[in-house]
Amino acid sequence: MATSVDKKLQAKTKFPPEFNQRVDLEKVNLDLMKKWIAERITAILKDEDDIVVETCFNMLEENRHPDIKNLQHHMTGFLGQEPCAKFCKELWNLMLSAQDSPQGVPKELLEAKKAEMKQEKV
Repeated sequence: MATSVDKKLQAKTKFPPEFNQRVDLEKVNLDLMKKWIAERITAILKDEDDIVVETCFNMLEENRHPDIKNLQHHMTGFLGQEPCAKFCKELWNLMLSAQDSPQGVPKELLEAKKAEMKQEKV
């Protein structure tokens, strides 16, 4: 839940336009997204940090329709401003893609997995 201070800080931040679109978590394969989130956070921090990863999961799962602006605001302290903004934009685009997919899987992750499997065959 965002406080009035949080809302003031969010009002000063310029967010990408896709952050204005809502995501319905019931339409997203959250287990797959959690794996992606954990991998990306570990890559950003260059180390595993279960607390940061779990904080992100908890913020996403607080509500059926998560607030990406609030998530970015709170995760910036852990990840840094630029890496967090990039992470949140990637995450939101994947979540938007996932909710439009019948399996709840972002098409970008499906394509990446197909490319990986082709690479393994070669």
